[in-house]
Amino acid sequence: MTATARPHRPLFAIGLRLVAVLCLSVMFVTVRVASEHGVHVIESLFYRQALALPMILIWVALAGGLRTVRTRRIGVHASRMMMGLTGMLLNFLSYILLPPAEAATIGFTMPIFGTILSALILREATGIHRWSAVLVGFIGVLVIVRPDAGHFPIQGVAVAIAAALVTASVSLVLRELGRTEAAGVVVFWFTVLSMIPLGIAMPFVAQAHDALTWGLLLVIGLFGGIAQLCLTAALRWAPVSVVLPMDYSTIIWTTLLGVAIGENWPMATTWAGAALIVGSGLYIAWREHVRARRPVIRSAVPPQG
Repeated sequence: MTATARPHRPLFAIGLRLVAVLCLSVMFVTVRVASEHGVHVIESLFYRQALALPMILIWVALAGGLRTVRTRRIGVHASRMMMGLTGMLLNFLSYILLPPAEAATIGFTMPIFGTILSALILREATGIHRWSAVLVGFIGVLVIVRPDAGHFPIQGVAVAIAAALVTASVSLVLRELGRTEAAGVVVFWFTVLSMIPLGIAMPFVAQAHDALTWGLLLVIGLFGGIAQLCLTAALRWAPVSVVLPMDYSTIIWTTLLGVAIGENWPMATTWAGAALIVGSGLYIAWREHVRARRPVIRSAVPPQG
């Protein structure tokens, strides 16, 4: 039987990705504001997942019901959930400990760590081009942080780098899951399974809040859920190589949102470092695209046996 061609609407996919990135920026900056109102980071994680769950369930129902999310790889989904929660926790903490623009910019090192992990764990061939991009990206981090200047708390920088590293690790697991599981299946099981550890932890950190703080938690959950759905939907209409560059608009949104909540405008070194990191990430993505399109040279010798 002839397989149905995958729809390709790049402009629509780019629009979805931009909406997702904007929603993620709102979510992360709101996490920072909520922490200033006494919200524990575990609470932010819990409500981010719990309030997104109804949207995920509605989406699953419209897609054909629970039969569409059946899986035989629940163990891999559980591992992805724990890694994903750890990455989300570190990302939330990075926005609490660092100004939003700087936290977002350091988070752009994720493709750099992805390259390193692919070479070390997956044994993928990595040439001088991508290793050079990795070096340039780390120089960009040094330009932003300027360890001698003490502009930012070192623990915040360490958390942001750890968040990028864990997120890159999650991308390797997602690559493996993607061989057998649809994106909607992965999103569903991540959201549902994450409620187990978060539900266990909540009694130890849950507390009463005023109306404004509950509103902040609602924003975290709703915008996080919308972002998750838009990220997934964008990949139905265009490949990763088309929509990935849109992620770098995060620096614009987080800068504007940061200024809106009273943060200072990022320093010149932040913009210079961001240029190096973004350039590095885009070059790595371009090299991946080139490698994916490179024709496979088949041996003229017939297989034996």
